[in-house]
Amino acid sequence: MSRPIAVLRPEPGNRITAAAIEGRGRTAIRVPLFETRPLAWEVPDPRDFDALILTSANAVRWAGEGLGPLRGLPVHAVGEATASAARRAHFDVVAVGDAGAAALVVQAEVMGIRRALHLAGRERTIQAGGIVAAVLPVYASELLPITAEQVAALDGCVALVQSARAGARLAEIVDDRRAVILAAISEAAAKGAGLGWRATAIAPRPETEALIDLAIALAD
Repeated sequence: MSRPIAVLRPEPGNRITAAAIEGRGRTAIRVPLFETRPLAWEVPDPRDFDALILTSANAVRWAGEGLGPLRGLPVHAVGEATASAARRAHFDVVAVGDAGAAALVVQAEVMGIRRALHLAGRERTIQAGGIVAAVLPVYASELLPITAEQVAALDGCVALVQSARAGARLAEIVDDRRAVILAAISEAAAKGAGLGWRATAIAPRPETEALIDLAIALAD
């Protein structure tokens, strides 16, 4: 019998991911751990930067009209989902990383970037330094309350872990880690969840599609 797959990401990604899982004949459990919201931010002078680094589609979704003046900057994005969001917002995506945020910064430096602007969440892994000239938080992910019924539904599931913070939150609420299999989008996400799970596997690429493929393989 196939294990259910728990989707932990915030809306609207939670609903979209759950629908993709159900479209492949599997059972999805929707337990969003966070709720995203925009933050006020001041748009810098784009002439101070030679690239834009994006590690989440949420940065594009929540940055608002402030994106306008920055559209002349080439985008370096983690994962195809973030890249697609940037393209829909009329950015020129010049590189798509497949190994996480830190690797993307290294890749951008190799490509000649020297002063990048990172539009990020309030909680983030990249800090200013090196080629990252500035980091601007444009959205926040707030904790959502989790009911006892939602926790019980996680028993025996494969959980999609798409950030280190989500992994840590999952570890806080699960009653028995030995009953849950983790499908992590990156090594950082898996590390955030800690040890003691029934099994932990990492997607070959930091993309939702690859993560769903992994979860289905683990569920069967």
